[in-house]
Amino acid sequence: MLKVSLSRKKNTFIYEPGQEIRFSAGSFGWETEDEAVNVCRSRIFYILGLFLLIYSVIIIRIFNVCLVDGIQLNRKETSYYRPRNTFISPVHRANITDRNGIVVATNLPTVNLFALPHEVSNAKIVATKLAEIFPDTGYDDFYAKLTKKAKFVPLKRNLSPAQQVKVNALGFPELGFENSEVRVYPQKELLSHVLGNTDIDSNGISGLEKSLDTRLSASTRDLRLTIDLGVQYMVREELVKAKEKFKAERATAIVMDINTSEIIALSSVPDYDLNRRDFKDKDIKFNFATLGVYEAGSVFKVFNTALGLDSGKIKITDSFDATKPLKMGRHKITDYRVPAKWLTVGETLIHSSNIASAQIALKVGKTLQIQFLKNLGFFDKIENLEIYEKGRPLHRSEKFWQDHTVATTAYGYGISVTPIHIITAFSSILNGGIYTPPTLISEATNRKSKRVISTQTSMDMRKLLRDVVIYGSGKNANIEGYEVAGKTGTANKLENGRYVKGKNITSFVSAFPISDPKYALMVIIDSPKGLPETFNFVTSGWNACPTGGKIITRIAPKLDIMPNFDLQTQRAKVLKSYGIKN
Repeated sequence: MLKVSLSRKKNTFIYEPGQEIRFSAGSFGWETEDEAVNVCRSRIFYILGLFLLIYSVIIIRIFNVCLVDGIQLNRKETSYYRPRNTFISPVHRANITDRNGIVVATNLPTVNLFALPHEVSNAKIVATKLAEIFPDTGYDDFYAKLTKKAKFVPLKRNLSPAQQVKVNALGFPELGFENSEVRVYPQKELLSHVLGNTDIDSNGISGLEKSLDTRLSASTRDLRLTIDLGVQYMVREELVKAKEKFKAERATAIVMDINTSEIIALSSVPDYDLNRRDFKDKDIKFNFATLGVYEAGSVFKVFNTALGLDSGKIKITDSFDATKPLKMGRHKITDYRVPAKWLTVGETLIHSSNIASAQIALKVGKTLQIQFLKNLGFFDKIENLEIYEKGRPLHRSEKFWQDHTVATTAYGYGISVTPIHIITAFSSILNGGIYTPPTLISEATNRKSKRVISTQTSMDMRKLLRDVVIYGSGKNANIEGYEVAGKTGTANKLENGRYVKGKNITSFVSAFPISDPKYALMVIIDSPKGLPETFNFVTSGWNACPTGGKIITRIAPKLDIMPNFDLQTQRAKVLKSYGIKN
């Protein structure tokens, strides 16, 4: 029998044929299967841990760079550097919005088309192709520019994207584009006399665009107006209707917050689409509301009465003789359709008596009258008003201010002011006696208020002017529920230094609700015509007054004015139903 002996360190193994040789673990320094697996597993874990560590370092670094410290670049070496989180605007003029944030003026990026004439190989072909894309310019104009002896020639400004694509498709290397921007007005004519215009280089040339050009050019922060676009729309629509109905030359209206003098709406018609700049008629751009000075007529009796009461020289119970004309030297002051009798202060306003108003003014005197008119701003241009077009009042020099001037000024002749002067002063008479300069922008500063009459005088004026609307010439504006107070005025129109027969400027200035005044409204119609429904009368009570009533009816709900059916109105209605006059 064959036997094999294997020995290692005293260990002897006997192997017989067919017998499996068995070795104990570690007999020859070999590892078992379990130990090999454990070693392999350990190495894998070590490698995975190393990778996790590396990725963790990378993730932490990325987080630190991108989200904490920001990416730091060398500005000198990196030409495309931009500060983190900084938006570079493609336009360079600020938007203008209404008080609610609705955009009324904005700049859009665009391109201008130019040519390099010295590189033009065939001017006729280029001109023909361009004329097909821009038919409003025409072949001759393009050809003349393309054949000029110049290195650079502008061909067309403010191309639309579609036009730019068409020009690009022509493939003429001598044509090029330069970045530009264009001022657009989404509301078209709605705010034409407020906003004004810019030129082709986006520089302001009229309206707020001109007066606030530096502010609009230096910052892209929106400029917010005090105008409410919804109210503005309603006011303008009623003005357009009134101008057409009464065949007037023009009409204007202003809505003002009576306590802050913020202008909520300002419209003057005719107006124009601000996106068009080809109007040859300069008169259409005339802003009557802030630039037009005129003799206001009987609306001045509001200020005359307030002056009399506040001076202490007139009591609300006083009466004045209106039975005959008032002689002033060679002239006589007369009334129009006023009862020939003694009139109280209230009746003076209700019947709009020139004779009684002149007597009030003469009793107060020249010195107090002039000082009062100055306090109301009637002697100066309203400097703080942001709009560029502002009219300066016209009046006699103080040294020539005689008794007849005192008398005629009492009922609105001999002094010419703008509508914005009147509504601002009117607001101060009814808001408790505080005059605040008007404004068109929400960020207005440096507006100093001052007291012009006492609180008691203001309260008295509220009642007197409410009576004018209930019982007097303002009846057509007595909108049920809105407690309107106001005064009508009809003045002969002055043209070239002469009063034109048959031409009037009619006004209606009002406030509502008079129990707690919130808003003032002024409506002016220039040269209205008589109609069968007005019995051919052209005085304010037949045109400006009802127009004001229609405007108040529409805008009061928009301004959150809740109807209040006061007892005085109800009493008048009941008496009228029984045929009893008040």
